[in-house]
Amino acid sequence: MVLFSCKNSSKEINDFLADQNLPIGVAEQINHAYKDSGIITNRLISPMLLDYSNRKLTPYSEFPKGIKMVIINKKTRDSITVTGNYAINYEVTNFSEIIGNVVIINHQNGATLNSEQMYWDKKEHYFFTESKFTLFTQKDTLHGVGFESDSDLNNWILNNTKGNFVINTKKEE
Repeated sequence: MVLFSCKNSSKEINDFLADQNLPIGVAEQINHAYKDSGIITNRLISPMLLDYSNRKLTPYSEFPKGIKMVIINKKTRDSITVTGNYAINYEVTNFSEIIGNVVIINHQNGATLNSEQMYWDKKEHYFFTESKFTLFTQKDTLHGVGFESDSDLNNWILNNTKGNFVINTKKEE
């Protein structure tokens, strides 16, 4: 659909698109780098982005054909890769939801997390889900329902967990 008008303001066009639940913009084959003080901190790659930033109460971006995000640690230069079949990012709350074949990999310590759904709190740099998950580390494979972690997959809270894992019972003084 293409709109041509000499009399409508951009506000009127945005309101029309919002009323019709249409995106204000569509981008294909995106590869976007986020920078902080001139240093790349995140890279976002997706076949398609639908921009619904014209929504007054809940502006969002939708990635209906999947997403790949690379989070780059400023100090260690190691990265985390997040992939999924679908994602939605809510601008006001800084929360993202990733759905379908979600895989999170810490390239430094080799930890890999698989789930069907994951939330990411961008402000707190925190992943969480109430869905089933499998966490692979260099020594362990853990399964459960409910997972929380910092964005580096280093500090976990695991719920309803089962699997074979090593527990260090040696008391250090």
